[in-house]
Parts: sequence; C-alpha cells; structure tokens
Amino acid sequence: MSIPGRPRRRVALSSYLYLVPALILVVGVVHVGIVANITYSTLDWNGISPNGKPVGGDNYLKLLNDPTFWVSLRNTLVFAAATIALQMVFGFALAVLVRTRAVLRGLLRTLAFVPVVLAPAVVATSFRFLLTPDGSINGLLSAVTGQTIEQPWLADPSTALLMIVLINVWQYTGYSFLIYDAAMGQIDTSVIEATRIDGASTGQLLRLVVAPLLSGSHLVLIVLGVISALKTFDLVYLTTAGGPGTTTQVLTGYIYKQVIDQFHAGYGAALSVALVAIALVFSVLQVRLSSREAK
Repeated sequence: MSIPGRPRRRVALSSYLYLVPALILVVGVVHVGIVANITYSTLDWNGISPNGKPVGGDNYLKLLNDPTFWVSLRNTLVFAAATIALQMVFGFALAVLVRTRAVLRGLLRTLAFVPVVLAPAVVATSFRFLLTPDGSINGLLSAVTGQTIEQPWLADPSTALLMIVLINVWQYTGYSFLIYDAAMGQIDTSVIEATRIDGASTGQLLRLVVAPLLSGSHLVLIVLGVISALKTFDLVYLTTAGGPGTTTQVLTGYIYKQVIDQFHAGYGAALSVALVAIALVFSVLQVRLSSREAK
C-alpha cells in the first residue's frame, strides 16, 4: 500500500533508513572488530605498545602446537556436551512435572526459573564457599553419611570440572524448562488423548509422541547451549580460575590469561579468531538443521 502523494521508491528508501542504526552497530562493532582482531593476530604485540611486530601466521602455528589450547578446547566441548544434555533432560522432566500436576504449578514455575535470573558472579561466589572442604556441602554430606567429609570439590582435578558443570546446570535448567513448558502448551490435546486410547503408557507417550513433537525446542536449546558454553568465562574464573592446573581451563579463560595476565595480545587475538571459527562452524550447522527442520 503506497502513501498518496509520495513515490513508492521514496517510501521504500525511507523504510530502509530505519535499519541504519542496527547496521552501524552490527557492522561497526562486530564485523569491524573481527577484522581488527584478525589483523592483531598476525602481530607479536603486548597490547600496550603502539606498534606490534608482524609475524604472519606464526601465532596460528603456535596455537596448533600449544597443548593448553587443545586442553581448553576439550574442556569447553566437554562442558558444552554435559551441560546441554543435563539441562535438556532435567528441563524436560520439570516441564512434564508441571504439566501433570494440578496444584502449585505457578510456584513450581517460579522456583525453577529463579536461578536463571541470578547473576553468574553471585552464583559462582556462593558455590565457591559452599564447596570448600569446610563448606556447607561437605557438612550436609557428613550429616547424612555419619562420616567426616572434607572433599575439596573445586581443588580436586577429578571433580573440579564436574562441579562447574553441575553449577551451570543448577542455574540454567530453568531456561530449558521454560522452553519445554511453552512448547508442551502448544501440543494438540487430541494427539495425547488418541495415544492414551491406543493404550500407550506414560513412558511411551513421552518418548514416542511428546519428545518428537518438541524437536524444534531441542534444536533451539542445543544451539543456545553451544553458544553459551563457548562464551563461558565468569563461572570458571570466579570458582577455579581454570585450575587446578588446566583441569577446568576453557577457551575464553585462556584468552583472558594470555591477553590480560601475560600481555600476549597478538597470540590472544589468534585464539579469539579460532574461537570465532568454531562458533561459525556451529552457526552453519544450526542454519542447516533449522532449514531441514522447516521442511
């Protein structure tokens, strides 16, 4: 519909002008920043001096031969896989519980989502004290088992990464629950009733009917979980700082260590480019899976 007295081309042009602020923000901050980061990654630079020494692809060769980089990448991927799987399972279970309970639904929804809105810094600091050898977690376990337990959960290489995964799951399962709860509300009740009439048990109903109908929600949670895992920093930094050793070191934490602690800004930029490349791979996979899902 055209506006009387104004050419259609001029109306279309004025409409595109509303996109200019968003384009400036995205291109100027994101894309220009990525290009600048690629440039910095070819320098031997401490991040302070005005000029760096060009080294070409040496930072990338160093990256490929850096064992800490591969450990950080492995930890990041393990963290992503574990948190996504557990959050989806617990979120789905909570959504089923809320949908099948006739009372206290509002309270259950509120309690499940409260941890999501807490600041990660607050959560990390709180659990750091709870998981000390003389913390409340060990006190509770000692009371239950009748034995004195003084396990250093975050200082033990065998349990540190697991504890970080569980903290993240505790905080963000409510988000998975919210997605599943909303999606279950869109399922046609006649489908559920027909399945019940056919004699399906509750387990069969959830596994063979409800779960497949929530495939779009599964995909959304996987994509968001991968993105969240790739940029995880504050939780790890405020609980273990990547230790003990490199047991819980993740890519973002290693980049911070190189740039801020050791003044290896050029090498840190190369690590950042690697992180962007990994994120790009997952983004392409997400787009293809979304297109396939739409068909």
